[in-house]
Amino acid sequence: MGPDSRSTRIRMLVAEQAARRAARVGVVDVCTAAVAALPISGAGLSAMSRTGPSHPLCSTDDISEQLEELQLTLGEGPCVDAFLHGSAVLTPDLLTHDLQDRGMVFAEAALEAGARAVFALPLQMGAISPGVLDLYARVPVRLSAEELADALAFADLATLVLLDDARIDEAGGSRRAPAEDLGAYRAEIDQASGILTVQLGVGIEEAFVRLRAHAYAQGRRLADVAADVVARRIRFSPDTEPDQADDET
Repeated sequence: MGPDSRSTRIRMLVAEQAARRAARVGVVDVCTAAVAALPISGAGLSAMSRTGPSHPLCSTDDISEQLEELQLTLGEGPCVDAFLHGSAVLTPDLLTHDLQDRGMVFAEAALEAGARAVFALPLQMGAISPGVLDLYARVPVRLSAEELADALAFADLATLVLLDDARIDEAGGSRRAPAEDLGAYRAEIDQASGILTVQLGVGIEEAFVRLRAHAYAQGRRLADVAADVVARRIRFSPDTEPDQADDET
């Protein structure tokens, strides 16, 4: 199948998902269409940046949501590798030794969450890399050449949709719910990191690392811990261990 016909078919599949929601095409439609078209169990997508934390944009089920949160909180996993290296990370079986060498903590946590195979596809357009599309399966899976080509086409379309959202925002146009959720998510984490720079006397990057470490040690979502910091429900001190923080309530 040629690239043009593949791209057209993928666009139609995604458009059908958006039509079911009676909404404009969004990244959630790309994820949902990918699950329907490929031998996978779920999909998630995160916006990523080299200068700040990643931010989950959508997920199709509880496990894909957990995988996005895990990689955000841990700062490791196929999603992170795909973003940093700009190439797809295909893991047909999370029990393989190679992945555990590169991300043992993530592999163990992902297996516990119910994932067995993970495929991370970077979103790229020229020098721009706004995020990563993650696909997972509950059983070991090897994507055929055609299936991988389809997965990459879904990632290409997700890139266009995500960048289009950004242009709409910059132009002052209407924003869709996922973008609004992303803005709130980013703002609260950034605000919490700023508060920790004062409480801990460290730079913004170290503050975010401490916030992320605490979330992981407590088994909580990063956004929830950030909300507690902003609301002054918990307070960090320079000698606070990652699994501890003072409860202000």
